[in-house]
Amino acid sequence: MSIETSESDSERPVREISLTVNGETVSAEVEPRLKLSDFLRNYRDLRSVRVGCEHGVCGACTVSMDDAVVKSCLVYAVQADGSDLLTVEGLADDGELGPVQQAFHEEHALQCGFCTSGFVMATRSLLKETDHPTDEAIQAGLADNICRCTGYQNIYDAVHRAAEYTQEDED
Repeated sequence: MSIETSESDSERPVREISLTVNGETVSAEVEPRLKLSDFLRNYRDLRSVRVGCEHGVCGACTVSMDDAVVKSCLVYAVQADGSDLLTVEGLADDGELGPVQQAFHEEHALQCGFCTSGFVMATRSLLKETDHPTDEAIQAGLADNICRCTGYQNIYDAVHRAAEYTQEDED
């Protein structure tokens, strides 16, 4: 994959990167200053990666990099070279929602939807650490994500339901 550049961009340095995105090996030439969020959203067309604050505060750009959650607006694409990335698009299996996605859908934890992808990725990470988190553990686990629409009760309910679904998948 080569990212199109304008004539004035052609003098800018580029670096070849190769990484795995949602199970697909991807190679690209990118400018060293290109943010991972912009790479995923604009060049891989992964629209679940949202850019809200661009300061790592809101969590809307949260993705999994080598099985750890990261704010993709704070990571340069070149830093992800050789990494295994997962976005919300990669959680579905043959068009079926993954357990966390299904729980957010069923508990109406979507609200406007802008922050949902970040919450889903943070929830996935939380449930890898804690099988059945308490409300306090959920609050701590999702503290790096902000919903500006309304309260968090539906999100908490979705995390509890996702914990049940995740446990059922493991049994």
